[in-house]
Formats: sequence, C-alpha cells, structure tokens
Amino acid sequence: MMSIGLVTAAYISASVLFILSLGGLSNQESAKRAVWYGIIGMGIAVFYTMFGPGISAYWALIPMIVIGAMIGFVVAQRVEMTGMPQLVAALHSFVGLAAVFIGFNAELERSIMEAARAAGTLDALENFAAILAHKTAIELNIMKVEVFLGVFIGAVTFTGSIVAYGKLSGTIDGKPLTLPQRHTINIVAALISLVLGLMYFSGDGIWTIIIMSLIAGFIGWHLIMAIGGADMPVVVSMLNSYSGWAAAAIGFTLGNDLLIVTGALVGSSGAILSYIMCRAMNRNFISVILGGFGGVSGPAMEIEGEQIAIDADGVATALQEAESIVIVPGYGMAVAQAQAPISELTKRLRDKGKNVRFAIHPVAGRLPGHMNVLLAEAKVPYDIVLEMEEINDDFTETDVTIVIGSNDIVNPAAQEDPNSPIAGMPVLEVWKSKQVFVSKRGQGTGYSGIENPLFYKENTRMYYGDAKASVNALLQKID
Repeated sequence: MMSIGLVTAAYISASVLFILSLGGLSNQESAKRAVWYGIIGMGIAVFYTMFGPGISAYWALIPMIVIGAMIGFVVAQRVEMTGMPQLVAALHSFVGLAAVFIGFNAELERSIMEAARAAGTLDALENFAAILAHKTAIELNIMKVEVFLGVFIGAVTFTGSIVAYGKLSGTIDGKPLTLPQRHTINIVAALISLVLGLMYFSGDGIWTIIIMSLIAGFIGWHLIMAIGGADMPVVVSMLNSYSGWAAAAIGFTLGNDLLIVTGALVGSSGAILSYIMCRAMNRNFISVILGGFGGVSGPAMEIEGEQIAIDADGVATALQEAESIVIVPGYGMAVAQAQAPISELTKRLRDKGKNVRFAIHPVAGRLPGHMNVLLAEAKVPYDIVLEMEEINDDFTETDVTIVIGSNDIVNPAAQEDPNSPIAGMPVLEVWKSKQVFVSKRGQGTGYSGIENPLFYKENTRMYYGDAKASVNALLQKID
C-alpha cells in the first residue's frame, strides 16, 4: 500500500503530463509527443490509484482493468478513421454512465454509514463508507450536491452520446427531431429534476436520484435528437465537455484530486473547442446546446443549371496545365480511404513545380481535426495544410480546386440563401477558383441533406465515382 504523499506526488505528475498533452495537441508536429504524454499520465494515474490508500478487492479490480484494456486495444486496432467520430461518442457515453453508477454507489455507501451510525457500529465499516464516517454533516450535504450534479450531467452525457453515435453511424436519421414545444419540455424536465434533487437533499432516499437520472437521460436524448447533422461536429466536442464536468463532479465526491483536475481540463477544453467551432459555423453556442439549430427556417433557394460530369482525362489535363492547386478534403475522403493516393498525387504535382495546398475547414469531417489526422497519417507535409482563414482569400488566384467528398463546408448557399440551415456559416469559397472539380459518389445531398449550388456553377465539373478509385485513375495519367 502506497503512502498518501507518494500518491499525491504521482497525481501532480499526471496532471502536468495531461496539461502538456493538451498543449501539444494544438500543433500537428507536436501531436504525437503529446499523445504519449497523455498515455504516460494515464498510466501513472491508474497505477497509483489502484495501489493507493483505501483500495481493496483486487480480485475484481485487476481482472476488470485487464479485460477493459484488452477490449480497448482490439477496438482501437479495428476501428477505421471513418469510424473514429462514432468511437469518440461511444467513449463519452461510458464516462457518463460511470459517473451515474459512481453517484449511485456513493449514496448507497452513505446509507450504509448512516445505518451503522444509528446502530453504533461505525468501527466495522469498510471502504468508502468508512471514509464517510469521518465527514461532518455539512460535508455530507456537500457530497449530496456533488452526487446530484455528477449523476445529472452523467445521465445527459450517456444518452446524448448514444444518440450522437447513432447519428454519426447512420443508424439514426441525421435530421433534427423537432417536437412541439421542445424547449418547454426540456425546461419542465429540468425543473422536475431540480425538485427531485431538493427531495434528495432533504433525505428522501436514493429513489429520487434514480428517477432524476432517468429524466436527465431523456433530456440528453431530446437535446441531441433536436440537433441536425450540420452541427454534429460541435455535438461531439460538446459531449466531450459534458463528460469532463461529470468526471470532475464525481472527483469531488470521491475526494480524488486527479479526477477533479482531469475532468476540469476535459470539460473546459471541450467547451472552448465547442465555442470556437460554433464561431466557425456562425452558430450561437447556447442555441446549439439547446438544439435550436439544424433545421430549415423557410423555403430553400431554387438552384438553376445542371451538374456537368467530367472524366479522368479532363481533370488530369487541367491539373497538368494549372500552376496553383488547392485540395479540399471532406468526410467522403475518409469513407473512401483516399488520403494515401491523394498524398501521392500531391507529391507528383509538387515534383512538377506546382503550388499544391490543402484547405481545411474547422468542421470538416465529423470530428474536430478529422482531416488533419488523415492527411498526417498519409504523410502530407504539415506546411501545405492550411486552415480556412489562412487560405480563403487565395481562391481567386487558384487555377484548380479539387473538392474530395465535401458538401456543407464549400456550399455557397451559406452566403447566398438566408433560409439555408447553414446560412451565415463561414465556408471555403472554392467557387471563386478558375476551375472546380468535385469528387463525389453521386448526385446526393450528403450527410446533412443540404443541397449545394456549387455543383451547378459554370466553372464546376463533377468527377463522379469512389474518391480513392477516382484519384488512382488520375495517378495513371500524371507521371
């Protein structure tokens, strides 16, 4: 059994590593090192928590950790980058569910302690109940607040993350569910949860927080169901924040300083990222959280013209003649796993002296940084991967722009149609290029279901087919 001083020192070290990890993830070149900081920090945290003061029942603890680690390893090996957004959402749900169960267990242990106190058998208590026996009445009341917050936020995170998983995987319709008086329903549900919380504080028993958790679960389900597909990247980030705050609340309950620090880091960083993404999408942060966006506010603008197809020969000829080329990747690239051939195409074009760059929208894909990770995986040089604000003004001087499986982030309706669900959202202004080639499977509207006038513009040609096969066809024509 380790001393409390040694455990505290380990927790401080792990906290520093987590902070360094978050800081390093802001830059692609330092991201790999940052991931290792996080891995080492979590290893230290788990090890010193397992063998710290007050921990027992190793017969159950160690097998569960081993089994969980094995499951995590297998899942991480099998999940493609296209499934990473769904995996992240699923992991958020586990954090929320863990917070709910820990809250329930804390209340059960408190009930055991109170019964032992009434019977005069406090000396026989073990585990968490023994710790609670040394707390004052004020401290126990504060713990009830922590339990309430942990269970409430955890239940919202759990069901909300499951819905996010379903929408990202396509098992749940990406269109927003807009029930009549949906905001009123959420407010009433929150008020009922608050009343149940007050009853719980008054000593009405564990049944109050069990019912409250079910109502909070409904709130989480309803909130995320009311958010449309165009806002799902923000939802993933927002649920990440929720899971952090749930962990922090439970950290207070357990008296675990590292859990408090880690939860606060995750909660605050997720909230900041969500806010940044909302600004990038011209969304109101509070409205997105409350499910106020993602639906159409009026009749969409009629689109004139037709989609004109082009073959590999036409695209290859244009690339051979172009001097400035911009590639805009989207989720379609991830689905087709086309990043490797795109990287090879980039190399060949650059070897010919052409200026090839990538334009990354803040919400490209279905996860923050999704495209950056894919391009880094394919060994695309970091210095030619530019964010939207760095490259948007350059499209007017670009000879060819290739859009690989993107829809909303290159949609001029954001600027031209006030009734569009993405009206006002900053987009990559690819239509200002001399020529635009859109690699797309077919004439569908994509994940969010929003029509794109870009596909009908005079300088746009549709390069239909699987993105990987299409790019490979270009490689055969560009030496």
